[in-house]
Amino acid sequence: MGKPDAEGNGPSDGLPDLPPEWGRVVVPDDASALAAEAARVRRELRRAAGQHADHRALALPLLVLLVAVLTTLAGLLAVTWPRANRSTDRPAPTPFAPPPMVTGRALPALDLVDAAQAPVPLRGLLPAMIILVDGCPCPERVAQAAAAAPAGVAVITVAGGRTVAATPPAGGNVRALADPAGGLRSFLGQPARPGALTALLVDRTGVVTGVLPDLGPVEAYQKELTALVA
Repeated sequence: MGKPDAEGNGPSDGLPDLPPEWGRVVVPDDASALAAEAARVRRELRRAAGQHADHRALALPLLVLLVAVLTTLAGLLAVTWPRANRSTDRPAPTPFAPPPMVTGRALPALDLVDAAQAPVPLRGLLPAMIILVDGCPCPERVAQAAAAAPAGVAVITVAGGRTVAATPPAGGNVRALADPAGGLRSFLGQPARPGALTALLVDRTGVVTGVLPDLGPVEAYQKELTALVA
């Protein structure tokens, strides 16, 4: 059932009940009486739409400004930060490793070969000056060393592979051998260098007393060579 209206009147026929707090609702007979109210409502709607448009108009410049700031920051980071990282990411250079010191160590028991490919125990020829000629035959320097060697000290030339180097014309006190296994170079830890003669001085007990990386003039090693028979 309907309820009385705000004036206490009975319910309207065919109309839903209205909340009492609305008060008296008057429906004019002429719709033109509502023109002023409709105009006010339209103004409010246009004002609200204009404020929304203003907000959208301001949002676009703010978005562009934000993108520009972020792009600038990214460029600065790309220029400065990776440069510091590159300096730390570079692999450290491998430090130079000098060849192992063999002076004072015992000569290994190596079997070399002569021109007939017969094995020759190297330790059976001591004391000796052993000259590696795989980097250079250098017969003149070998002849000088043989001439300076005191009696009892063998001068031995050692070639790489199985081919024995020719004995220089310095008398009969030069023994020419070959080292097929490369045991002497492995013991020295020094590769052959073109034009260089490497020499070892080994006493009668088999201990290496000196290493000459490049055999020079006799005066540079005469004292050590003579000491092998002391």
